[in-house]
Order: sequence, then structure tokens, then C-alpha cells
Amino acid sequence: MRARLIYNPKSGKEIMRKYLPDVLFELEIMGYETSTFQTTSEPHSAKNEAKRAALAGFNLIVAAGGDGTINEIINGIAPLANRPMVAIIPAGTTNDYARALKIPRTTPVEAIRVLKKNQTIEMDVGLAGEKYFINIAAGGGLTELTFEVPSELKTMFGYLAYLAKGAEMLPRVKPLNVRITHDEGVYEGNTSMFFAGLTNSVGGFESYAPDAKLDDGFFSLIIIKSSNVIELMRLVALLLNNGEHIKDSKVVYVKTKTIKVEILDRGERMMLNLDGEYGGDAPVEMVNLQKHIKFFANLDEISSEAMLGYDEEGFVNTAEKYVNGMDEIKG
Repeated sequence: MRARLIYNPKSGKEIMRKYLPDVLFELEIMGYETSTFQTTSEPHSAKNEAKRAALAGFNLIVAAGGDGTINEIINGIAPLANRPMVAIIPAGTTNDYARALKIPRTTPVEAIRVLKKNQTIEMDVGLAGEKYFINIAAGGGLTELTFEVPSELKTMFGYLAYLAKGAEMLPRVKPLNVRITHDEGVYEGNTSMFFAGLTNSVGGFESYAPDAKLDDGFFSLIIIKSSNVIELMRLVALLLNNGEHIKDSKVVYVKTKTIKVEILDRGERMMLNLDGEYGGDAPVEMVNLQKHIKFFANLDEISSEAMLGYDEEGFVNTAEKYVNGMDEIKG
């Protein structure tokens, strides 16, 4: 078996430089013939290398870095017919995707040892226009704060840098007049921001979408209607309270396989945030690619309710039963 380790040497506190020999040793004793690639400052460095490695026949890509690095790697392999499996070593600031897959965030060595359990899950992948995302697509208001936090502050202060910038931006959040079309209908009106999630972990919070499944083919779409600073702070408090925000009258919450976002005000701009990185501007159409890429995960630690087809026999594909069940509930 051949593995290609793609790592961002500047992610987090440059932790991969210290642990690289140990990670390679762990992969070797697991039977992987492993080579490495250190990303560079050139555009799409990780994306291009991931595509090259996949076309060269590597069985496994180990993505070591933050959510942005992982996103780039997925964009390199998602369009291909034959996609290698992916393992994650969280070495970034928030590491949302690693949280969702319950990958240890203590050291890279503990993260790579998850492979020894030989537990995998076929994860949904989102496609927004021509770009792929694995955790979150968002637009409006506070979702733009990630573009304003310098990488040096991310490295030094981690998630505290995001919180500080978010507090600074709250008074500047301006609602936009939008039309958001989803499987259940259309929302047309002012919105402070929207989120289309594939997991339950966003920005370090693990209650963004309490009933999110990792492999059911649905986005968890949250639309926050026009809100002032006080209302936004109240919704954040509800988010922290076990996901109570989804019941609020200021929130639209639906499950959907497709999403179309349009700006109705001329001259206004909504930048899209895909996995914490700039992903173009609205208008945009999104589709959920169910079970598109197989990831190593710590399934023993993931709630059975977060995956399709978990029962005492193990993990089986029961997507049809889930959809039928949803139809019964609705009707």
C-alpha cells in the first residue's frame, strides 16, 4: 500500500515539523510505503499534489494541516473517478473536520494511530459551483471574519483570534436581501448569514446542527433572518446551549440536497466561505455528493445518530430507510 503525506508546515504552531519522523514510522509499521510533500506558497499547492498522487495510484492520502489544507486536498481528488482514501492529521486552528470524525487532536502521532482501528466512513462532499467543500459553506456577516484574521494571529492565538475579530465585526453585520431555494421551498428576504453544513462541527462548536448526519446526502441549512447585534448574541448563546438556536423564530432550519443562493439587491456582494476559505461570490448553486470520499475515522467515538445505518450488527447502508422515515414524519 502506498501513502502520500501532504502537510502544511505552517499550520497551527508548525507542529508537523516536530512529529514528521514519528508519523512516518507509524505508517511504516502499518504497512504503508509512504512519501511526503510539503506544501508551498504557490497557489493550489496541496490541491495539485493531491490530484497528482491520486492519478499516480496512491491508495491513501494523509492530509496534515488545518481545515483549509484539507479542503484543498479534497478539491484535488473529488472530481476524479478513482479517489484514494483520506486520513486526517489535525494541525490547524479549529480543526472542525477532525472534531466531526473524532480524530485525536493531542498530537499527530495519536491522530495517525486511528488508522490501526481500520474504521472508515464514506463522507458526503458538497459542490458549490465548481468548488468542493467537506464541512461548511456560508455567506454573509460574520462568515467573512475568517478572511480578516491574519495567518500570524491564527498561528499565535488560535480560535481566540477568531473570537476577537468576531466581536469586533458584530456592529458591522449588514443584512442582505436574498433568495435561497432549497428542497423544501424558498426563503426570500433579508438575512444576516446562512450556513450549509455537512457535519455538526463549525468554528469549534459541535452543536451547530444537532441532528446532522455525516453520510445521508443532506445539507443542514441554517438561514439567520435579519438580526441586530443583540439578537445575534442571543442566537450564539442558544447555539452554545445544545443547539437550541434551530428552534428560534429568527432561524430557518431545513434538510436539503440542493441549495441555490441569489442576491436580490443590485450592487451588493456576498462572499462565500467554504471550509473557512474564500470560495467565490454568490450567486451559487450547491449539491450534496453523498458518500463521495472514504475517510478513516474514529467510529467508536462517533454517535450512532450521526451516521446512517448504525445498528448492533455494524454499519450498513440504509439510506432508503432513512428517507422513507423522513417522508412518514412529514406526511
